[in-house]
Amino acid sequence: MSRKQEVVKGNFVKYDAVVLGAGPAGEGAAMKLTKSGKKVAVVDMREQLGGNCTHVGTIPSKALRQTVSSIMRYQRDPMFQKVGEWRAFTMKQVLTHAHRVIQKQVETHTRFYDRNRIDIFYGRAYIQDQHSVVVFTPEGSKETLVFKELVIATGSRPYHPQGLDFNHPRVFDSDTILDLDYTIRKIIIYGAGVIGCEYASIFIGLNHKVDLINTQSVLLSYLDDEISDALSYHLRDQGVLIRHHEQIDHLDTFDDHVVLHLQSGKKIKADAILWCNGRSGNTDGLGLENVGLTPNSRGQLTVNERYQTNVEHIYAAGDVVGWPSLASAAYDQGRCAGSNIGGEENVKPVTDIPTGIYTIPEISCFGKTEQQLTEEKVPYEVGQSSFRHLARAQITGDTVGELKILFHRDTLEILGIHCFGNNASEIIHIGQAIMQNANNSVKYFVETTFNYPTMAEAYRVAALNGLNRLF
Repeated sequence: MSRKQEVVKGNFVKYDAVVLGAGPAGEGAAMKLTKSGKKVAVVDMREQLGGNCTHVGTIPSKALRQTVSSIMRYQRDPMFQKVGEWRAFTMKQVLTHAHRVIQKQVETHTRFYDRNRIDIFYGRAYIQDQHSVVVFTPEGSKETLVFKELVIATGSRPYHPQGLDFNHPRVFDSDTILDLDYTIRKIIIYGAGVIGCEYASIFIGLNHKVDLINTQSVLLSYLDDEISDALSYHLRDQGVLIRHHEQIDHLDTFDDHVVLHLQSGKKIKADAILWCNGRSGNTDGLGLENVGLTPNSRGQLTVNERYQTNVEHIYAAGDVVGWPSLASAAYDQGRCAGSNIGGEENVKPVTDIPTGIYTIPEISCFGKTEQQLTEEKVPYEVGQSSFRHLARAQITGDTVGELKILFHRDTLEILGIHCFGNNASEIIHIGQAIMQNANNSVKYFVETTFNYPTMAEAYRVAALNGLNRLF
């Protein structure tokens, strides 16, 4: 007899907790709850586990980025330039590796759920009342799940403004761009947030012309100014045309091209357009009105520090609650929600989050920026290490980038770390660990021996550079 059959009472199934969504937030909540001895079920729209993160978000886009990065490295290495001529790739050809990674991820997550005896229901969830969810299966049947606690972790999807025909074969969002199956020469990317910048570096790496339309005055304004400037310079150096302070007026679509009309009067013609301007929470059709929950205009739910909505026994985590909309944070948010449901005390909300932006090369940061410290009138100093001076970067050819350490002039406490360059999202965690240590001090990096040659050596170089400014 299966576990599902064991808990059936009449024509419904009873659980301590039901989790809607099998992405990072849902998985984090489900695993934490089952480890606490709770009887847990997960409901997901897809027929495979992993959520949007695995199937159309983080995993495929980062696998795509890795393939493009490898192509770019091959192109710039003089040893291999004589081997063969450049050839054009379609997105589907480049994504071959990504599909293998996706399947491996699905298999891994499936083992996690099986090992922890968590019941999975595939289908559309509808919250019927305060303590029951109806699951409409792809086969046309329905099952009713009764719960004590509910976690909404349904994720998000690309925002679709009115007036754009996303069914047109030349109009894409960040999910559907992965299905691009014809060769293009030029693409318009509307929206220069994280996703827009990542895809700009990917498409320019595939030797396409890219117009990046930024509705703001600078790229990723929340970054340290120097890092934002470095990204802008590098994208332009690669050939990306960045247009700041622009807004769409309308879009004309044709069989073989699109024309974007901007409110400034500019007209831009390209083979396709990729819309990357915002995301919406997946809350429509969930039946939230039946439990007294109302999402905001972007479909997002408001939660407190316990990840609890204004309905006491209903929690939410991940992209559906908005900031920071990162897979890493979503998993931890889900675990926090599960911990609070399980009755744990002093559960800290997810706040100290490293930024990871997978442009080519990457960007990652943790802590305060120079502009923040200046506004707060904190006496700080700067230590810098340029990658072009590091032996390991010279060996690999990844000489673009820098590591910057911001630290207090008097206490030597590290206040912020900012990295632009290959493997930045890995390098950042060394600094993060020291910053969150009770003995946080920039002196750690000059009193510790690093392997040579490594990219981690950048910390020692930057620390020495900064300390030398004090005397």
